[in-house]
Amino acid sequence: MGASIMTTHRLLRTVRSAALAAGTAALALGLTACAGADGGPKAAGGDRTAATAQGRSTSVVDGDGGAQQITSRTTAAGARQCHGDELLVTAVHRFAGRQGDHLLVTASNEGTEPCWVTSYPAVVLDWNTDNVALPHAKQDAPGGDRHLTLRPGGKVYTAVNLFDHGTRSRTARSFALALRGPDGHAGPYYSVDVKGRDARFRWTEADVLNWNTEKPYDF
Repeated sequence: MGASIMTTHRLLRTVRSAALAAGTAALALGLTACAGADGGPKAAGGDRTAATAQGRSTSVVDGDGGAQQITSRTTAAGARQCHGDELLVTAVHRFAGRQGDHLLVTASNEGTEPCWVTSYPAVVLDWNTDNVALPHAKQDAPGGDRHLTLRPGGKVYTAVNLFDHGTRSRTARSFALALRGPDGHAGPYYSVDVKGRDARFRWTEADVLNWNTEKPYDF
């Protein structure tokens, strides 16, 4: 399918300014990094948000990527919200210039404790021009209110759908991403570079899918 080479970004505990420099190999999702584009908090509060897991549908993702439904009460007691420094994020451009063109984003828990993600990530494709997060995909499957708990080694996936109408399109090789809390607010952003033969991507419009335990468009 012509998938490009993945670039991994270990999320470092470093303070970042609001401007994300293009071409930087690894920028960090620090707990005091830049605020979300929607005015969200500067840091995702793990203790505060974990308590809201009561009454929500929950999945646990093990090291092999498998998912198991468990009660939200168990999740609230055994995991907190992922805040970044425990995650390793990769990005790959798939189906470049064809129908189904998208960026596949994978987040894996490289820490020693479980943590959870929810909803869909806040994604900004062109921070220097228009640092407004992309909308949620209207045709996405339901379930964005679930808490997906990643055990150490567990992975979750999302996709940024790219639509190029041929006019007023923009191009980039990297994008900014932030985790959302249960209230929908975005935490600090960090930069993800897309490298390889199809590293440069083009779009006129774009939207984002919910986090999922299975790869989207895996065909």
